[in-house]
Amino acid sequence: MRQTLTEIAQLVGGKLVGDGNLVMTGISGIKEAVPGDLTFLANSKYLPLAFSTKASAIIVGRDVVIEGKSVIQTDNPSMAFARIVSLIKEDLSPKVKGIHSTAVIAPDVFIGEGAGIGPHVVIESGARVGKGSIICAGVFIGQKTSIGESTLIYPNVTIREDVSIGNRVIIHSGAVIGSDGFGYLQVGDHHVKIPQMGTVVVEDDVEIGACVTVDRARFDKTLIGRGTKIDNLVQIAHNVRIGEDCLIIALAGIAGSARIGNNAIIAGQVGVAGHVTVGDRAVVAAQSGITKDVDPGTMMFGTPADEYSKATRVMAHVKRLPRYADEIRELKKKVQELEARQGKVS
Repeated sequence: MRQTLTEIAQLVGGKLVGDGNLVMTGISGIKEAVPGDLTFLANSKYLPLAFSTKASAIIVGRDVVIEGKSVIQTDNPSMAFARIVSLIKEDLSPKVKGIHSTAVIAPDVFIGEGAGIGPHVVIESGARVGKGSIICAGVFIGQKTSIGESTLIYPNVTIREDVSIGNRVIIHSGAVIGSDGFGYLQVGDHHVKIPQMGTVVVEDDVEIGACVTVDRARFDKTLIGRGTKIDNLVQIAHNVRIGEDCLIIALAGIAGSARIGNNAIIAGQVGVAGHVTVGDRAVVAAQSGITKDVDPGTMMFGTPADEYSKATRVMAHVKRLPRYADEIRELKKKVQELEARQGKVS
């Protein structure tokens, strides 16, 4: 990064207050910044840090002025800073052009204009890679799998046969898309595998984190809806359907045939039982266990999960149990004393 504050202000549509000729050479958080860095201030409670930061300039809200600092005033400092970071990240994104000589590609594979295929990629018969997509080193793409346009597949991803990946999808290293669903019949003392004949459909603008596993359906499809973002180390079982613009956070596990509505948030280490429905815009707090349907717009917490305010009240009472026990013992003692006195009077 090497841009003047004037150039950056124009880029984010902000108002410059200070020295427009300052050259920014890096970006950083407000605590970690060094001279030459650009940082941002989105929350007023961190305002004292603006006076102690070593950053050369700060992106702030529209009405914020910081004495002795050059600032760029914007409507949304977080968004403005994210835009700058995205541009820098774009410069560092994988540069894969053409087809590497070590790639193993079946003769009938379709590769769109401008797509890049990296070293040691394997693409099997009948697969398609859309225009402008980048397939990094060591990726496996199975038979009849379709990769959309402008999609980025990072190194060492496995996408099994007959899977559909949309446009502008990002899949991070170690993810496995289309592995067999976990289905068995118990016959006597043995477990007999049930064939998993379905597929996985990942719609446009989805991001899938590192080491995520998305199982193929037994029949029909496992679906990840448009715009959904999945964090690292998430397990999505067979026949699950996740709606649009959801957030699925790290270490969550969603069991077979569960349904997640649009704009839902499944926080870290949440477990969702099979065949359960989580409604649109529902929020499930971290480490919760969902064992029954969740109504749209509801916030849930606990194991088994309950409505958030009720669950937190119950938890607060649980923490008070030692005190309650002492009070009960004291009350029991007083009752016994009263009964003893009553006996003497009668």
